[in-house]
Amino acid sequence: MSKNGVVTASTAPTRGSGRAAKPDQVLTDAVEVALQGLDVVDPEHIGAHLGVVAEGERLVTHFFECGLPGYRGWRWAVTVTRIPRSKQVTICETALLPGADALRAPQWVPWQERLQPGDLGVGDLLPTPADDIRLAPGYVLSDDPGVEEVSWELGLGRPRVLSREGRLDAAQRWYDGDRGPNAPISVAAPSAARCGSCGFYMQLAGSMRQAFGVCGNEYAPDDAQVVSVDHGCGAHSEVLVEQVQAVDELPTVFDDSEVEAVAVSRAAGSVDSDEPAEPYGHG
Repeated sequence: MSKNGVVTASTAPTRGSGRAAKPDQVLTDAVEVALQGLDVVDPEHIGAHLGVVAEGERLVTHFFECGLPGYRGWRWAVTVTRIPRSKQVTICETALLPGADALRAPQWVPWQERLQPGDLGVGDLLPTPADDIRLAPGYVLSDDPGVEEVSWELGLGRPRVLSREGRLDAAQRWYDGDRGPNAPISVAAPSAARCGSCGFYMQLAGSMRQAFGVCGNEYAPDDAQVVSVDHGCGAHSEVLVEQVQAVDELPTVFDDSEVEAVAVSRAAGSVDSDEPAEPYGHG
C-alpha cells in the first residue's frame, strides 16, 4: 500500500483474473462518492478510509474502518466504477468484509461431523453412510427358504454387520468409559469383585465375549449395561459381608452393684476405743 492508501498493481490481484490491475486515478480519488454508498449505515460506525484495491479496469473498491460492536477487524467495502472517457463515478455495490485480523465465527462443520453421542433424541433419524467404515457387508440373501431360516438363526440375516474397525472402535470406547476397569466405582470396589467372576454377568456373543458382557443385577449401578470383564462394583455376587465373631461373656469377678451392710463392734483396745485392751491368759 502506498502513502495515499492505494494498493498498487503489483499487490492487488484482479478479481477472478489472476492479473494485477492498475488503479484508476479518478476512482481512487472518489472517496466522498464511496462514502455515499454507506448512507444507510450510522456514521458513528464508519471509521477512517483504509485505502483502495483495483478490482479491474475502471473498477476500484474503497475500504473504511467498521465501528460496529462485535465486528473487530471488519471493513466497509464500496466498489465504484466509471464508463470510458467519463469522470462520473458510479457506485456498484457495498459490503461488510472481514480483514486479516477480523473476528469471525468458527468454520462451519457438517451436522454429521458435529453430532456427539447422546444427541439423538426421540423421533430423530440418523442415516448411516453407505461407505461407513464401521460396517461391512453381511450375508447375501438366498432364494432358498430353508437356507434363509438357518442363516437367520445364525445371525446372518442382516445386510451389514460391524467391520473390524467398527468392533475395535466400540471395544475401545466401552473399555475407556464409565464401565471399564478405570471407572471410579470399579477402582473403589474390592480387587476380587470383578464382573468376569460375578454370577450376574452375562457374556456377549461373538468376538466381544472375551472382554465384555451385560450386568444383570438390578441393584448394581450398571444394570442392563455393557461392562468389561475386569470392571467391578460392590454388588458382586460373591462379595459377602464379613461376620465378626462374637466374644463370650466373661464371668463376673467382682460385683459392686450391691452393698451389703456389716455390723462392726468397737472392741476394747481398738483404734476406735479409748478403753485399754484386756490382757491375754486371764481366767
